[in-house]
Amino acid sequence: MAAKKTTKPEAMGPELQLVQSLADILAATGLSEIELEQKGIRVRVSKSVTVMATAAPAYAPAPAAAVTAPVAAAPVIAVPPAANPNTVKSPMVGSAYLAPAPGAPDFMTIGAEVKQGQTILIIEAMKTMNQIPAPRAGRVTQIFVANGDPVEFGQPLCVID
Repeated sequence: MAAKKTTKPEAMGPELQLVQSLADILAATGLSEIELEQKGIRVRVSKSVTVMATAAPAYAPAPAAAVTAPVAAAPVIAVPPAANPNTVKSPMVGSAYLAPAPGAPDFMTIGAEVKQGQTILIIEAMKTMNQIPAPRAGRVTQIFVANGDPVEFGQPLCVID
């Protein structure tokens, strides 16, 4: 096995010393990228960052970029039961709205009885408001989305038992 060759900082040229110094700063501070410009020379050092996803559900909405005021709406349950056959799933990608207009009462609430074909929410897709009907009659036992949440195709929206 060949020995690994190491270069001492004093044996490196000034450019390599600068790069090594910047790499040391990255390691010490936890930054992922640093850029320095001196005397008309620009040096950028970056390291790749690997993000490991945990067992988060695929339908979890992306974190909001800005903090919004809490909305008084039906309770939202973050993780639906995986095997519930009565889960209503999104037929499209878009933004979910629980009410027909801002300030109007929600189409459905926890514990409310719904009829088959009754509108339970609206999904806005490409500036078109699509009414989503209840696939069956029953009682709404869980709601997984909040007003304005982005939804994906097949994402659980609610449970109608």
